[in-house]
Amino acid sequence: MVLGENVEGRYRYWDDIQLYHNALPEIDFEEVDPSVDFFGKHLQAPLMITGMTGGYPGAVTINSNLARAAADVGIAMGVGSERAAILKGNYPESYACVAKFPVPLKFANIGAPQIIAQSPGDRVIGLPEARAAMELIGAEALAIHLNFLQEMVQPEGDRRARGCLDQIHALARELPVLAKETGAGLSRFVGDRLRAAGVRAFDVSGTGGTSFAAVEHYRAVAQGAHREARVGKTFWNWGIPSPVSVRELVPLELPIVASGGIRSGLDIARSIALGATAAGIAGGVLRAAATGYPQARAELEQIIYELKVAMFLTGSRTVDELRRVRYTITGETREWLER
Repeated sequence: MVLGENVEGRYRYWDDIQLYHNALPEIDFEEVDPSVDFFGKHLQAPLMITGMTGGYPGAVTINSNLARAAADVGIAMGVGSERAAILKGNYPESYACVAKFPVPLKFANIGAPQIIAQSPGDRVIGLPEARAAMELIGAEALAIHLNFLQEMVQPEGDRRARGCLDQIHALARELPVLAKETGAGLSRFVGDRLRAAGVRAFDVSGTGGTSFAAVEHYRAVAQGAHREARVGKTFWNWGIPSPVSVRELVPLELPIVASGGIRSGLDIARSIALGATAAGIAGGVLRAAATGYPQARAELEQIIYELKVAMFLTGSRTVDELRRVRYTITGETREWLER
């Protein structure tokens, strides 16, 4: 991510989800329990730090801060693409540092473009490399990210996608796989194909939060790649809004991580009400972790506290009860769903 630059999407889709207030909740705040089970692990809150960084010296400090904070508050965590370490042997310590902390659920991370050959003779990530990515951080599951929008804005981006689904299927036969978008969302059509390929969960990462087209735009500008920089501007807001993506995938009856624009505990509550299993957070906690561990932990504790407040104000003692609260959808999100 480009810290210090504006990389946000133009519209806050989660603000379109309004939960009904319960003026007589008939529970005590101390009773509120936001814990959930996800991928066979018990989490203290339905929250995951989604994979963001790794593969350079400064990532050791950031990922250590994130992992320590995630362990302390009892939530899940992923790392950034492990391509640099697995295929090139670059800075493995920037990922391995995560294994030092008792994070209850960790996701290794590889990119779909790297599981097929981009050029003749390319080394690809197969089952041995995927296992190595998991072992490097002590992960219980593997995230495969679908980042083709990013690749189109990168001057050196990978443009080949044919054969990715078959390779995802091959990996999912052997490993617990979560399919993850990176800022452009997952549709029902794609979700159907991924479920048939054996993935066990989705991370929607839709529009409304960090625009990774914007992230790559700034990198392209820095490299003098004018064509790709312009593509990044053109496709800055491309994709499916995160709440829409959640609703698209609910009928598939697999666990859903709602990410893309999650900034508060209220946003988590909104995502759970729509049908998500958990929510994913990235930019806000990354900025906190870049400052220090105390800031990262404080940010997570604040978000979880806000989730508990939203649960209390809807009369939801548990996350299962939160899934049944009434809500209304307004704005552009409603327009998307009505189409």
